[in-house]
Amino acid sequence: MSQVIPSTTPLRAFKDHTSAIYAVAVFPDRRRMVMGSYDKTLRLWDLRTGAVLKKMEGHRDEVLSLAVSRDGQIIASGDASGVVIAWHGETGEPLTQPIKAHSAQIFSLDFSPEGTVLTTGSADGTMKLWNTKTWKPQGNPIQFSNWDCWVYCVRYSPSGELLAIATTTNIQIYDSGTRELVAMFKGQTSVNMSLAWTPDGKCLLSGGNPTDPTIREWDASTWAQVGDPWTGHTDHIRSIAIHPAGTHVPSASDDNHVRLWRLSDRQTIAIFEHSFWVARVTFSMDGKHILSGGGDNMISEWEVPKVALPEDPPKEPESKSLIQRHVSILNSDNAIRACFMLQIFAINASARNACIAGDLSTAEEIFTREINADASNFDSYANRSIIMARKDNWDNALDDAIKSIAIQPSLTGFISRGIALCGKGRVQDARTAFNLAFMFTNDDSEIVHFLLLIKARSICLTHSVLHYGFQAVAIFNAGQHEEAFDLVQKLASACPNNDTLACRVVDTYLRVQLGINALNGARHDEAVGHFTAAVNSSAFLSKSNFHSIYGDLVVLFVQLFGWDLKSLCQNAHQHWCDALLRADRLEEALGSYQYMMDTIDENTKASCLDWSNSKSRVLNVIHAAILTLISCSIQGRMQCTLCCQWGYCLAVNDYDRSISSYSVAIDLNSANETIFAKRSKAMSGKLLWVDALLDAEKVIELDPFSYVGYELKHAALHGSQRYDEAIEAFKIMLSKLDDAPEAQIRKLRQQYVSSSEVEDAIRRAVWIELENAPHRLLNNIHGSLVRSTGTDYHLQNDRRHGDLRMERIKEVVALYFRCVLLSHRWEETESLLHDIQDKIIYELDALGGNVKLQSFCRVARDAGYFWAWMDTCCINKANNAELQESINSMLVWYHHSDLTIVYLSDVLPSSQSGALAESEWIRRGWTFQEFVAPKVVLFYRKDWTLYRDDRSPNHKESAVIMEELEGATGIDRQALVTFRPGMSGEDIAYSLFGIFGVHLPVIYGEKKQNALGRLLQEIVARSGDITALDWVGQSSEFNSCLPADISSYAAPAHTLPSLAEDEIQTTVSSLRNTVAVELALKIYDQLDSMSAPRFANCRLQLPCIAFRVTELRRRRGPAHETHFTYGVKADGLCDLQITTEQTLIQFSRARPARQTFILVHPWDRRLLEQPVFVELPAFADDAESLGDWSEPESPLDDSPGGSPVEQELGDSESRALRLVVRLGQPFSAFLLAQQPGGEYKRIASDHDIIAQVPDVASVHNILGGVRTLEIL
Repeated sequence: MSQVIPSTTPLRAFKDHTSAIYAVAVFPDRRRMVMGSYDKTLRLWDLRTGAVLKKMEGHRDEVLSLAVSRDGQIIASGDASGVVIAWHGETGEPLTQPIKAHSAQIFSLDFSPEGTVLTTGSADGTMKLWNTKTWKPQGNPIQFSNWDCWVYCVRYSPSGELLAIATTTNIQIYDSGTRELVAMFKGQTSVNMSLAWTPDGKCLLSGGNPTDPTIREWDASTWAQVGDPWTGHTDHIRSIAIHPAGTHVPSASDDNHVRLWRLSDRQTIAIFEHSFWVARVTFSMDGKHILSGGGDNMISEWEVPKVALPEDPPKEPESKSLIQRHVSILNSDNAIRACFMLQIFAINASARNACIAGDLSTAEEIFTREINADASNFDSYANRSIIMARKDNWDNALDDAIKSIAIQPSLTGFISRGIALCGKGRVQDARTAFNLAFMFTNDDSEIVHFLLLIKARSICLTHSVLHYGFQAVAIFNAGQHEEAFDLVQKLASACPNNDTLACRVVDTYLRVQLGINALNGARHDEAVGHFTAAVNSSAFLSKSNFHSIYGDLVVLFVQLFGWDLKSLCQNAHQHWCDALLRADRLEEALGSYQYMMDTIDENTKASCLDWSNSKSRVLNVIHAAILTLISCSIQGRMQCTLCCQWGYCLAVNDYDRSISSYSVAIDLNSANETIFAKRSKAMSGKLLWVDALLDAEKVIELDPFSYVGYELKHAALHGSQRYDEAIEAFKIMLSKLDDAPEAQIRKLRQQYVSSSEVEDAIRRAVWIELENAPHRLLNNIHGSLVRSTGTDYHLQNDRRHGDLRMERIKEVVALYFRCVLLSHRWEETESLLHDIQDKIIYELDALGGNVKLQSFCRVARDAGYFWAWMDTCCINKANNAELQESINSMLVWYHHSDLTIVYLSDVLPSSQSGALAESEWIRRGWTFQEFVAPKVVLFYRKDWTLYRDDRSPNHKESAVIMEELEGATGIDRQALVTFRPGMSGEDIAYSLFGIFGVHLPVIYGEKKQNALGRLLQEIVARSGDITALDWVGQSSEFNSCLPADISSYAAPAHTLPSLAEDEIQTTVSSLRNTVAVELALKIYDQLDSMSAPRFANCRLQLPCIAFRVTELRRRRGPAHETHFTYGVKADGLCDLQITTEQTLIQFSRARPARQTFILVHPWDRRLLEQPVFVELPAFADDAESLGDWSEPESPLDDSPGGSPVEQELGDSESRALRLVVRLGQPFSAFLLAQQPGGEYKRIASDHDIIAQVPDVASVHNILGGVRTLEIL
């Protein structure tokens, strides 16, 4: 098969979400789509226009899953916190409050075919069933055994008889009715990520993770694998869908691809390429388009290749308009006959003519012969089912329809099943069958309209006026509004009472639709007229006994049209009020609202509060009047409910409008304790603690026996940091709960625990969190400076049992203590500790360093962080102990920060790309650790806007910024050199203390050579590593073997020649004949006995191999030269030369000098080829170290394939000879001059001194030079 070229250009994209898409579903009506996102919202889309119909908000965490019931009436969504919300399929309004369904992420949802059960699968290892009427759990959850067994996918079979569950470890199949385990098998070799059933229910498909990125097919009769795995993907397969005809399969993967497979041969026929990972894929209902999306924050629509689409049957020319034709069908005595007249059913001419002529026996005989000839002829079974229906033989009709669908699901199969079910009185099941038939219409408008009408005709057989009512709706939807109303009026005048009622329902519906059209067109007065007529027509619907009198009609309207008659009445009233408000007819609007409140029942009144709050243009006066009416009508009866449900405004944090509305109601002297409670809650939301407390006190005054007032009082006192009083209010609240006469309120007491238990648990979590925090922190909310002892922090906690889980407390505490640290360059004026102590930062004069401090705190606060730290004002530099500890701990603080903000005070908003590289921040000594240590870094310009307007959450992961930073600094092994000081010299060393895990006294004022010397001395003393001695430049006054400045490490390291392993082996073999093995063993043992380098009190004890210098002669150079080159000869070494700025004594063997000079080979124990164990740096105190730390590379590791040294370690002779070979190679040498006391000092050079013994055979001369020298 030729290679498939990925398609990268979708037909269109649905863009509105601000984060990744993780769920998508298409409605059965094929006109709408819903998607869920990491941005915590859902969007309802019009597939034809590409417009967003509704933004659905309610989740507080990422939306990971959703499902649409097969009748399109319910949407269910699940999020990363384990919360489920049900939404109305038409309006997108929530049907439920958020339901805490699971304790972890909900990865999958699915409705049962009839829509009465919702199944949820979660990372908490459970699968639960929910009744979609009550939204209560249905039976016990299915708990999977392993603690790490996540439920990734749940899917009902097409018939609904089986339920498949994909988990981390296996696939399980359950009987959905009995909940008994039918089968369990491994599935994918690793994790089972996704599932999909074929439309006939005969096969199940599963997708895996990167360990097994394949699709596997399973036979539903044996649960054995069918064929080989489908290969092509390279990463998680998160979603699988199947074409409505069961012919093709699209799959979505983290490898950025959607692959379209042909089910028959499991071959890829198309690839659709995204720019990011793909989480979900689905077909449009007609199967002509694929919809997919994920990390690119949108859903892309792709055209299915024509080769994958079924051929359209030839159409018969129309002789009538569509509406006329369909109305004539409904008016005929036998609508079923229309199936054959329109040639929807595939039959031969003889059978077709017999059906139309009414010769049912002949038609039945023809279809029976076809079935006997081919038992898999699903069309013949469907055709015979229709004949059986016309003969009123409903049992046989249903049996044939079921057999047809079992062989192959089809349009004719589901139509025949729907008709048969209607004949048996199973109207709800018939409606489901007709809905499934829509999947096979191939978007043929004639078939779609016909199916709607045949569905209506079949269901309306028992009620004649409903039949004609449906005609009226169909004519109305076709745009012929006057004709539709004429039909309704004629029917109403000619029908008995009950049927007149049905006509009035249809009349109400049509008038509401006209009013909505007028509102959308801003024709407000026209809309008022339509809604007024609708309200008058629907007055009978609000009667309390309506459902009991007209129960059968109510059921039929719900089943046929999906109308809730009570909601129809309420919607008419609400639209009426809204239209009057839009027309600025305020008095009439208030009157309309009062009329509605007088005519609806008590339960409906409560729901009107949410509606009135949601109308943003309702003026405060009208809004307050409405709230007052509602409050008066329900006061005293719903107190507990209202105290928990603060109204829509509070739910969306629209505190200003809530406060304004409640205040008007209070000013009108018509408020009760409920209104004061709501305003107190809104005041707290605005951090107006004093006002919130006053309202809470008013609630207590009005109802002293309720716990609600004290709950509000506790919140207000806690917010104003009056903690002792808050605890007392909390205790009183508990006592009120204990003494409440209502059992339901007393149960609330069981959710709470004592203050001491909560405080102990929080105190433990706080202590853990503050262990790696700075000693002082800035409170961004209040603008104050506090010490991080734990006693200055008070967490808001509702003291419920659920919050006492240690994991939850740690999570809350960690969230509360998220801290932002600042990395910046000190300027002339900075705010110091004494400048801000006992003051409010935001109230300081906006001068000098105060501006930087205030801006920093505001940026951190606006980003959602309570705490911040800035070195200028959070360290007491007058306290040397605190200063020293702070410097030693600073790397750890930055490493544990949740965010580090880098403030570039010299980068203007207008600066171009590359400004970061020119900033003085780059040249600070502290910059290295302040950039390397944090996990998250954001760069800000002088005006506190993000550098390069890069709004990515972490600039360390921003390709453009990192490229610029790396180009400017060369962040690699030379990084310590690139970051030069922009402050006092000793700070260079102090800034490296934390990086190397060194804790040394901080002595401001000491020379930078001493500070760097103390650091390097400690590094050598701890590790024994002599690489710190490998430098060129000037010697330090601290010790001559150390550099005076860190820049001495800047010179590129000299690359010494090395031997390949085969060369070493060859040389070792030759040495066995030229060098005494005993001598090699003696050299090995002598060097093996050498101790590691020791550094103390500025003196270095250096183990080495010394070579006495016998001649030192200066070479001629230019006049006034500042650096001198000397030729050097030494016993046992080849001649060499050095360059230094020091003037050295010249001498030779003939004219020896009094002072002794030696060249030394510093001893490196790695030459012994023994294992080296390197400990991690001290700051790597948790699993997330600052980088990939590993054992330093050995200079011996020259061969890419490794060496056989490990196999020869037991061969002491071979090891000794290999050492001799290594010692014969060039090495970096030091030139030392002996001092009067016998110690030595290093002569600094401007270039590496590279020395070498004349040949390997002369290595025996070094035996006398092995020693430990003391160097000053």
